[in-house]
Amino acid sequence: MATNRSRRLRKKLCVDEFQELGFELNVNLKDGLSDEAVDAFLAQFLREAMAGNGLDYVGGEDFGLVCLATRGSVSEEQRVQVEAWLKGRNELVDFSVSPLIDVWYPETPINPA
Repeated sequence: MATNRSRRLRKKLCVDEFQELGFELNVNLKDGLSDEAVDAFLAQFLREAMAGNGLDYVGGEDFGLVCLATRGSVSEEQRVQVEAWLKGRNELVDFSVSPLIDVWYPETPINPA
């Protein structure tokens, strides 16, 4: 594909100055949690950690991608807030939060600010 793209096309493709950042999330729930406890955890996660920070989550109970609920990029501050929320949860054995990545093209390096 051509590298000399119009601004309109760069925006449509979410590249260059329109790159959108997010992060990957892996969680390991404790063994033996009831289905109700897992559902309650996920509901709180979506309400408090995601919607409360203007974020959206795509994935399952144990792995997913966090991105901004509207067009744009997740900030480092939002990533840290989600990580802090997860640290306070006793339903988890452990979890990992990746550094910010390009959500449309994960293999593409992040543009310098």
